[in-house]
Amino acid sequence: MPGIGPKTASALVNEFGTLEAVLDAAPDMKKSKRRDMLIEHAQAARLSLQLVTLARDVPLPVPLEELGTREPDLNVLAEWFARMGFRSMLSRMGMAQPASAHAHRSARATAHASANGLPDPAEQNAAPTTAQAVSSAPYDQYETVRTAQDLQKWISTAQEAGLCAVDTETDGLDPLNAGLVGFSLATAPGKACYVPLRHEGTLEAPTGEQLEPAVALDLLRPLMADDATLKIFHNAKFDLLVLDHAGLPIEQNRAVDDTMLISYSQSAGLHGQGMDELSALHLGHTPITYDSVTGTGRTRIPFAQVPVDKATTYAAEDADVTLRLWHALHPSLRTNQALSLYEQIERPLVPVLADMEKAGIAVDRAELARLSADFEARMKDMEAGIFDAAGREFNIASPKQLGEILFDEMALKGGKRGKAGAWGTDSAVLQDLADQGHDLPARVLEWRQLAKLKSTYTDALSRQASSAGRVHTSFQMAITTTGRLSSTDPNLQNIPVRTEEGTRIRQAFIAPEGRRLISADYSQIELRLLADVANIPTLREAFHMGQDIHARTASEVFGIPIEDMDR
Repeated sequence: MPGIGPKTASALVNEFGTLEAVLDAAPDMKKSKRRDMLIEHAQAARLSLQLVTLARDVPLPVPLEELGTREPDLNVLAEWFARMGFRSMLSRMGMAQPASAHAHRSARATAHASANGLPDPAEQNAAPTTAQAVSSAPYDQYETVRTAQDLQKWISTAQEAGLCAVDTETDGLDPLNAGLVGFSLATAPGKACYVPLRHEGTLEAPTGEQLEPAVALDLLRPLMADDATLKIFHNAKFDLLVLDHAGLPIEQNRAVDDTMLISYSQSAGLHGQGMDELSALHLGHTPITYDSVTGTGRTRIPFAQVPVDKATTYAAEDADVTLRLWHALHPSLRTNQALSLYEQIERPLVPVLADMEKAGIAVDRAELARLSADFEARMKDMEAGIFDAAGREFNIASPKQLGEILFDEMALKGGKRGKAGAWGTDSAVLQDLADQGHDLPARVLEWRQLAKLKSTYTDALSRQASSAGRVHTSFQMAITTTGRLSSTDPNLQNIPVRTEEGTRIRQAFIAPEGRRLISADYSQIELRLLADVANIPTLREAFHMGQDIHARTASEVFGIPIEDMDR
C-alpha cells in the first residue's frame, strides 16, 4: 500500500488484529495521508493478502507417507550422476560409471538432434573418421625428442600427413609472459612425441639431453608457417600467444584449427569445452591430469621440474587427444549445421583476439592513483560515521565483527547464523536491514561499494598494467552459452557505468597520443530483427520513420505526443 511501510503496517495490525479490522477502522481514523491511503487502496491490500496466503485445498500429487527419506537406488543414482556429469560424486560415493551411461548420453544427443532437425548422432558415429575409428590406438607409446635430427623427422612426417596436433607446456598461466618449457606433436592417433626444452633435472632424475629452445623453434618455424599443413590446437589462442612470446609471431602461424571451438560451435551450453571433458565424452578416455604430474597445494612443483619421462607421457597425450578429438568432431560440423559458424566467425577470430590481448589497452595510471586516493579518503570519512552509528570502532571489513555488532550488541532482528556459527552479513542481509530504516547497515553498504571499486578497479588496474601502461585482459571464447565473449584477468567487460565513480574509472582508459577511442553499437538490433522476421507493421513503421521504439511505446501507453516524450 503506497505510503505505508513495514513499521506502520506492523503497528496497525498489532493494534487492530487483522487487515480487515484495520480497513474497517480506517474511515473513523483522524484525517491524515495514512487514513486516505488505507481507504483508497483497501482493495489492493486485500488482493496482496490473497496472493501471499497459501492455498490449503490443493490436492497433493504424492501421499505424505511416500515423502519420507529412504535408501537410494544406487543404480539409478549412479546413472543420474553420470548423465549429469557429476564424475567427482561418482568417485566420492564409490560408484563406477554405469555401462548404460553412454546409452543415456546417446539418447539425449539423438533427442537433441531430432528436436533441432539435425542428423542422428548415431548415424554420424558410423563414419570411419569419428571417435570409434581413432580410439583403438594405445595412449602410452610416446617418444621423447632430444635431438634436432629426431625433431626434423617428426616435422617431416607432419608435413607428409598434411596435419598434426600441437600443444605447449609452460612455466605459467599468463601466455603473454609464460616461458616455453616444451612442446608436443601428434601426427596420427597414438603417434605423438614431446620435445623438452627447459626442464630442470635433479641428481636423482637428470633431464638428459635437451634441444636448445632457439634451435627447436627454428625447426618448428617452417611447419607453423606452412599453409599446406593443418596445425590443430585445443584453445589455440593460448598456445599461439605462448609461441609468439617464444619467438614465433602470431601472424606467421597459419592454417590453424581449434578443437575447443569446433566443439563449442556445435554444443555451446550442453557441456564444458575442456579437453579432459571432451575426451571422456567423445573418446571414452580420461587423460592424465596436470595435478597428477605436478602435485597439488604446497607440494606442487613447476612443470619445468617434472621428470622428463612423466612430462612426455602427460604432454604427448595432450597432443594425441587433441588430434583424436579433431577426427571425432570436425566431420560433424557440417551435419550439425555449424560449419559456417566455425569457419567464418570462431576460427578467424582467434588471431584477432590474440593480437588484441597482446596489444592491451592503455590506462592513465596517474588518474587511477588519484581515484584510489580519493576513494580511500572518502572511505575514511565514512568510517567515522560507521563507528559513530555502531558506538565503537571495529574492523568494517570483518563480517564476523560486523555481525556481532548488528545482532549481538544492537539486537537487530533478521539475523541468521551460518554453519560456523557466525552471523551472515552479505549485501542482501544489509540491504534488508537498511530498508527497515537502520542507519549502520546502510552506511556499511556504501563503504563496501566504494571499497570494491577501489580494490577491483583502481588499485587492481594500476597493478595489472604493464610497464608500458597497458592492461592485458584474456578473452574467453568458449565459456558463455550465448556465444558472447567473456573477459578475465582482469574483467574489462564489467566496468560500472551508471554511477559517477564508474564513469570516472572508465575515463581512466585512454588512447595513445594521435589515436581515438570510439564506441560503436547496433541500434536496437533485436527489435529490428523482430520487426523484419515477425513482420510487425507498427515496429516497421517506427523504424522507417526513424523513431525511438521506446519513446513510441511510452507515447502510446501514456497518451502523450511522441515529440513531448522526454527520456
